[in-house]
Amino acid sequence: MDFQLSDDQRALKSSLRALLSRRLDRETLRAGLDRGLWRELGAAGFFALRLPEEDGGVGLGLPEAVLLFEEAGRALLPGPLIATHLAAGAVEGAAEGETVVAAPDGGLVEWLAEADVVRGDVTGAEPIRSIDPLTPLHRVPGADGSAESALLTAAEQLGSAGRTTEMAVQHAREREQFGQPIGAFQAVKHLCAQMLVRTEVARAAVYAAAVTGDPVEIVGAKLLADEAAVECARDCLQVYGGMGFTWEADVHLHLKRAWVRCERWPPTALALELQARALEESAAGIA
Repeated sequence: MDFQLSDDQRALKSSLRALLSRRLDRETLRAGLDRGLWRELGAAGFFALRLPEEDGGVGLGLPEAVLLFEEAGRALLPGPLIATHLAAGAVEGAAEGETVVAAPDGGLVEWLAEADVVRGDVTGAEPIRSIDPLTPLHRVPGADGSAESALLTAAEQLGSAGRTTEMAVQHAREREQFGQPIGAFQAVKHLCAQMLVRTEVARAAVYAAAVTGDPVEIVGAKLLADEAAVECARDCLQVYGGMGFTWEADVHLHLKRAWVRCERWPPTALALELQARALEESAAGIA
């Protein structure tokens, strides 16, 4: 199966990357949810991407949504992106970016207090301290998620893994020790190579799941993307050293956001159970 992107898909990714690069500087990122940027995303078709053209949407599919959410993850774009995207066409103003929508996902609700509309049952929601300072969280009892939200979360994780890999390689080229770039040292080379391998394995799984839409493949893709996002951020911190933990750096924010996304449906333990169950059923069917 050929997973090479078409020219239109590349243009879609690059246009969103350009928008986020222009609008999402360090100060804006750390300020939290930006309503003006949210409306710009709506005008660019981010939320209405999969709505039919006759309903005012862009008329594209899940693979294209995955590409855009990969870019969002790369940029650490804050806000309840998935909930608002899934609400386009069902909640007035969501497609245009005029309405911010929150929804429970795997027992957590992100940006509940800032949302204009909440979809789903959030009875008993309690605020909790988020490990990610840029993602406010509430916990709700007994909430599940959907395969679509899991895949889009995997896409965000993939984007984060790709970005921290880029950051580690760039820093390894620029940072010097003992008269040479630290990237010349074998240990650093190995870290960067491992980051690239994790990211590309996750990319293949996420892109494949976007094409097939198979729930089992989506769970597997999220597992791989979760691992890539967390481990690549950790390795990037290793390359950066202590400066990666400073507020001015984005490295630690990628790690903290990746940890939060790991708790979205399905969290790691449940995802492993679902994968094991699918393998058992497959083996029983072959036998």
